[in-house]
Amino acid sequence: MRNFTLFAFLLFSISNFAQIKGTVTDEKGTPLPFVSIFEEGTYRGTTSNEQGQYQLQVKEIGSNRIVFQYLGFKTQKITVSPDSKVITLDVKLQEESFALNEVVIDPKNNPANAIIKNAIAKKKENSDRTQRYTADFYSKGMFKVKDLPKKILGQKVDLGPDMAANLDSTGSGILYLSETVSKITFEKPFKLKEKIIASKISGNNRGYSYNTAALSTYDFYDNTLDFDVKMISPIADNAFNYYKYKLEGTFYDDNNKQIYKIKIIPKRDKEPVFEGYIYIVDDSFAIYAIDLDLKGYRMKNEFTETMSLTQSFSYNSKNKIWSKNAQTLSFTAGVFGIKFSGQFNYVYSNYEFPSSFEKKTFGNEIVSFEANANKKDNAFWNEIRPIPLTIEESNDYVKKDSLLTIRTSKKYTDSIDAKNNKFKVWDILMGYDYKNTFKKYSFNYQGLLNISSLSFNTVQGFNLDSGFSFKKENEEEGKTTTIGTTFNYGFSDERFRATGYFSHKFNNINYATIGVSGGTKVAQFNSAEPITKLVNSVSSLFFKDNYMKLYNLEYAQVNYSQNVLNGVNLFAKVAYEQRKPLFNTTDYSFFKRDDLYSSNNPLDPNNFTTAPFDQHHLFKAGINARIDFGNKYISRPDGRYNFKDDRYPTVTLGFEKAFGGSEKKYEFERIGAAVQYDLNLNNKGILGMNFRAGKFFNAENIAFIDYRHFNGNQTHIGTTGRYLNVFNLMPYYANSTNDSYFEMHLEHNDKGYVTNKIPLLNLLKSTMNIGFHSLAIPDRKPYTELTVGLDNLGFGKFKLFRIDYIHSYQGGIQQNGVVFGLKILNALD
Repeated sequence: MRNFTLFAFLLFSISNFAQIKGTVTDEKGTPLPFVSIFEEGTYRGTTSNEQGQYQLQVKEIGSNRIVFQYLGFKTQKITVSPDSKVITLDVKLQEESFALNEVVIDPKNNPANAIIKNAIAKKKENSDRTQRYTADFYSKGMFKVKDLPKKILGQKVDLGPDMAANLDSTGSGILYLSETVSKITFEKPFKLKEKIIASKISGNNRGYSYNTAALSTYDFYDNTLDFDVKMISPIADNAFNYYKYKLEGTFYDDNNKQIYKIKIIPKRDKEPVFEGYIYIVDDSFAIYAIDLDLKGYRMKNEFTETMSLTQSFSYNSKNKIWSKNAQTLSFTAGVFGIKFSGQFNYVYSNYEFPSSFEKKTFGNEIVSFEANANKKDNAFWNEIRPIPLTIEESNDYVKKDSLLTIRTSKKYTDSIDAKNNKFKVWDILMGYDYKNTFKKYSFNYQGLLNISSLSFNTVQGFNLDSGFSFKKENEEEGKTTTIGTTFNYGFSDERFRATGYFSHKFNNINYATIGVSGGTKVAQFNSAEPITKLVNSVSSLFFKDNYMKLYNLEYAQVNYSQNVLNGVNLFAKVAYEQRKPLFNTTDYSFFKRDDLYSSNNPLDPNNFTTAPFDQHHLFKAGINARIDFGNKYISRPDGRYNFKDDRYPTVTLGFEKAFGGSEKKYEFERIGAAVQYDLNLNNKGILGMNFRAGKFFNAENIAFIDYRHFNGNQTHIGTTGRYLNVFNLMPYYANSTNDSYFEMHLEHNDKGYVTNKIPLLNLLKSTMNIGFHSLAIPDRKPYTELTVGLDNLGFGKFKLFRIDYIHSYQGGIQQNGVVFGLKILNALD
């Protein structure tokens, strides 16, 4: 009975609406894309698609006035009397005649400046009118590629059979197409709740689209808008520091309100600024429309060429509110001759503007999905979709949905796997992959000549990895099981070592994961591994510098992690460790062969006979809690996806205990805490902060391995994008401690705020980093560093480098140096 009642209600609701559809063109018959179309006096609206086609749901109540609004064309109102379920209404719009004679122009004063000053003065008042609302929301997103080559830099481009089927013979086609229908509740500045009613992805029957209102809110009443950097609004409080303005004309809209068309002109090319047009309403000085471009280099995103953002607003005479009814975001990007483009269309309708919300309206869940939101059929979408599909989009849905049935069948996946799983003799050396797509498991063998793992250190000499791994996934339940082993052989010490691991993730709700691992391996004294294998290999073989200090670790470990509360993750482990000292076994290098390497003793680099510790064993247990304050999340039927709220810090708390040692002296306790925070300074950049502190107990005679080691750097090579966890000139083990400690890292990236304004330097399109690093431990003078450098350096679109000048000071000893940041090493190692 309940289902029948619900069906009757839905049938009545649909029958109470009529659909108006047609095509909007100019007077020459050229289709006009993204025309704003809405029912006068209501918040029911839509936009036309790229081919000028539209469809609008209206209530069957007498005569309805339909408004057609498009920048550069006269607004047109047409009255229709719904006498059938579907009404065809084709419309031709006339170009707008812009006039300047209605504005008194003082040659000493730019009239556009006065309008913008009024818009800035009225900004809060106009923003407050839409401070809180509920609305229906629709979005459609599409990514396309053009001229994708067969190879890039000699490497074959393998998109897989599913993705390759989307492209034509020239390597062009739609890579991604999706739609979302939702209901949103919003309150400025940050409160949002979105319920996804329907979600659809072409060629994907799971269909959980990321086209959400949370990712599409661009408010020009704010001083800055968040893209890759904080872009300056044309009506920001400080807008005149960044823009010049030109009044290009005026016109009257259908409500007989005078609209000013103002050209936005950047004062400096490399600043985070827009260019294009803003339309301002006379008297109220509210935004009527936005038509702006963003250059990729102004966003510090070299791969993006141009991004265009348009917004249109409609006026409701009843509540005197200008509200956004449509938005389009499009972009072009490219690299290696490949052209990418994307377009996202958004429609806001059925607004309500309550004076307040109940206290429990908003929470940490920002997006949720209705049951079966991704199971809506074509009839539902054809009825509810406000923007008609283009021919290309319709064909993409039909093609990919048809292929999906075939490509997910056992017969098809088995045939593809059989082809790719063929074993060849040279796979013994080069590696082999086996995959069962239908049953969702895979097997990997790294090969005997796993060249990518080849590295060098003075203990093992050249050493090479191999191994096996098995992975099985259950996407619907969020389960993942991984089993693997790694074999390592050192050619100088002639020793074979092996480790194994097992990991199982139980779900994507609280991400409960258990792991077991063990075996024998060489390990750095600093478990954070401050020097990478690649950097150490180059330092050793080319410069005869031996920085990586190693010991032999035989261990067995069990660990477990889980999100226990919103934003709170716990990680616990118990391990047995047997540690043995190691010594250099080789003096080989490419150059400086007459020089000697330092020893493998981090306490005494010139002592080649004494070990830094005695062989011993112990048990270690630890628990860590990571707390992300204000954590937000998206709830989907297949899991929960967390989003850190950048307005709040991340706090980590930890406790470690060593027990059951071969001697009592090796046992200890340690507590630790860390606070990490990025302070957003709007257009002035980001100040990154990392504070760490800790204290040892009963640790007077513990092994040097268990000391607190700090991430130094003696190679003058930086491998990370930010230096918030490293001392750039400090020797790796010079300040290790078994007592209390406090370290502080501060780094401000100006995001171009300074460098954009300096002639010649602004041609680099770089950003400036200023840093301060400090370490305090008992019985020693504090260690401090001051840094200044340039980031976002590189060639063309590839900004992979940074360079910093460092001045360090400790106990009267001063050092100066330069660190070259090679951020690409982070991905290669």
